[in-house]
Order: sequence, then structure tokens, then C-alpha cells
Amino acid sequence: MLIDMFKTLSFARGALFIPRVPLSVRMSSTRVEKKRILADKVAVITGSTQGIGFAIAQRLARDGAHVVVSSRKQHNVDRAVVTLKEEGLSVSGIVCHAGKAEDRDRLVTMVAEQHGGADFVVCAAGVNPLVGSTLGASEQVWDKILDVNVKSPALLLGQLLPHMEKRGECSVILVSSIAGYVPYPKLGPYNISKTALLGLTKTLAVELAPKGIRVNCLVPGIIKTNFGNVVVRETDFIHAMKKVYGMQRIGQPEDCVGIVSFLCSPDSSYITGQNIVVAGFSLKM
Repeated sequence: MLIDMFKTLSFARGALFIPRVPLSVRMSSTRVEKKRILADKVAVITGSTQGIGFAIAQRLARDGAHVVVSSRKQHNVDRAVVTLKEEGLSVSGIVCHAGKAEDRDRLVTMVAEQHGGADFVVCAAGVNPLVGSTLGASEQVWDKILDVNVKSPALLLGQLLPHMEKRGECSVILVSSIAGYVPYPKLGPYNISKTALLGLTKTLAVELAPKGIRVNCLVPGIIKTNFGNVVVRETDFIHAMKKVYGMQRIGQPEDCVGIVSFLCSPDSSYITGQNIVVAGFSLKM
């Protein structure tokens, strides 16, 4: 019948006219919905109740994963969980100050008991308590920045490792910053901590490869978040970034999420140890 319909073509005003085929003819009566790429996976994301971390949690959940969101304050966790559940996404949440051992212990226990482990771990938690001189930073400032930004991802991954190995192919994404390549003025210890994450990525990639765990690093550029406002307000620095590097605009958290989903997916199974810049400009190194 369909062939006969296409044989009875007519011409209207000199143009070929093809009769519209009813929807029931063009589509199979048995619709098969494509399975989302991260379905049946579990993603643990620190620092994920706002900004880049939340955008990543939302994207991975939309791609089918169950996401475990966490941050320092209960009301932020509750808000993030409600927001994601309103979309019909699979999510749970827990308070976790990444720099506190007891909080990391509680997060790992929850992931192990409720989900049997994790397939993806995204370490997005970060702090910067100082705007000022690098050499004028106190020991307390140095300790806080290095504890949360550098030590906590390594310590958390060490605790989660036994629960990841049994899951098979897993992916870890550390979240650094373009500050690791192009230091922000007045944010010296923060810049240094983000540079350290670039090295941590490469080291862990080598160590964890035999266990079937890939480790890569997201390196966001200047992104409009509450955390990034201190940089966005530096108009001279922004102007220099546009002039020297050709940056066209300030980024949004959503600009960072596609690459993270890709790094979690089977499509990136041959990629590890990479620091991937998502900044809207090309680094001249």
C-alpha cells in the first residue's frame, strides 16, 4: 500500500508533491524507547548542590544515573534533592564537608549500603577563603584550601576504591580550574591547589588503570557561579582574558556538563589521565 501511495505522485505549481503518510504508517506500532546512556549507574558528586557541581548532577541524572548529591549544609542538600526529584530524576543526598573525615566516612557508608558502590565519582567540592597575597596567607588558610581542594579527593577515592573495583569499568572526574594554567590575581593558594589537581589526575590515572578505573579532569574556565563571582568582578582580568586569549563570553555551569557525561560513558572508554579545558578559548602554552 505504501509503495502504491508513492507511485501516485502529483505536481503542484511545478513542484513535486508527495502525499503525507499517516503517522501510523510511518512509525512502527511497537515503539522502543532508547535506553539512556548512564542507566543503572550510580554517580557520587561532591560539592553538588549549586554551580558546576549541581549542573553535573542534573545532567548525569538526566542521562539515567542515580546521583548522590552532597555539600556542607543540610538545607542546600534538601533543596537540590527536591529540585531534581521534581524532574522525575533518581537522586539521594547527604551532608558531606569534603574536608572532614567523619563526613567522608558517612558518605562512603551510605553509598556502600544503599547503592552497593559507585560507578562514577565527580569531585567538585572546592573552597577559597582568601583574596589577597599568596605569601601573606596564613597557615590556616593554606591548610583549609589544600585539605578540601587537594587532599579530600584523594582520601575519598581511597575509601571508595573497594566499592568501585567490584562494579567493573568506573570513571573518576576531578574538577580543577583554568586557574591551574592561568593564575587568577589575588587567589594564589587556590591557584596552586588547582594546579595540584592536574598532577593528581595523571598520577591516579596510572595507578588505577589496572583496576579498570579511568581518571580525568575537568578544567573549567571562568564560569558564572556564586563561587566564581570574585573573578567575574575583576573587570581588568576579564578584559585581559578576552584580549590575550580571545575569550568571547563568561561560561555557564551547563557549558561544563556535556564533557563530564561523555567521560562517564562507554564512548570515552579509551580516555584517561587527561586534563580537559572547557573555557571558551585556546590556551597559548
